[in-house]
Amino acid sequence: MTLACRVIPCLDVAAGRVVKGVNFQNLREMGDPVELAARYYAQGADELTFLDVTATVDERATTYEVVRRTAEQVFIPLTVGGGVRSVDDVARLLSVGADKVGVNSAAIARPALIDEIADRFGAQVLVLSLDVTRSQATESGFAVTTHGGRVETALDALGWAREATERGAGELLVNSIDADGTKTGFDLELVGLMRELSSVPVIASGGAGAATDFPPAVHAGADAVLAASVFHSGQLTIGDVKRALAQDGITVRDVEAAA
Repeated sequence: MTLACRVIPCLDVAAGRVVKGVNFQNLREMGDPVELAARYYAQGADELTFLDVTATVDERATTYEVVRRTAEQVFIPLTVGGGVRSVDDVARLLSVGADKVGVNSAAIARPALIDEIADRFGAQVLVLSLDVTRSQATESGFAVTTHGGRVETALDALGWAREATERGAGELLVNSIDADGTKTGFDLELVGLMRELSSVPVIASGGAGAATDFPPAVHAGADAVLAASVFHSGQLTIGDVKRALAQDGITVRDVEAAA
């Protein structure tokens, strides 16, 4: 049976508001996360992803409240990431309504965190978020970054993805920093390389600018496609993307009902 490709709006949240920039820079406010989440749910989104892009201690309480309010009215899987440093953080996010939790910087600093989360909650709860940039300093030509894309590490993105899945990550959220917000299309080379090495689902993120950008990412190996600014601005709806995927022969859920 062919699994349906998932269409996932991403809400980058700072201080309780949705923000978006280009290449992770020059963030501008895009709206209320709960209102946007409800809009995308009504349009037929398969899942939602919240990323706390600042994740300071002061704003963490805001994120818990946003997740709780969203989960009360949106009944699709909700992934929350940003600032997750311990199994206790995961437990609290799950308690307020998250279905899955994304980890990035903390897992790079202490890879055993992946094992701990997977052992306690199961691989299906754990999404490894990779903010990837092209780099001549790594064997594959791709490096992972931390702190919301601001700090490039010496860690090879492909090697790290392989290690993380072996440790128990249940999905890979692969975001191209170079493509992020540019609306020039997904980094298909990066998606394809991740698909080749991964035994778990790959979510392609970064660069969507038109409905026609999504099918190539799926053909390159993505199991799900994620976007932010094209949805927040109203340039595209979930239905626009699902119809483009279906017209390209890709299986999607509820395409007829999607707005």
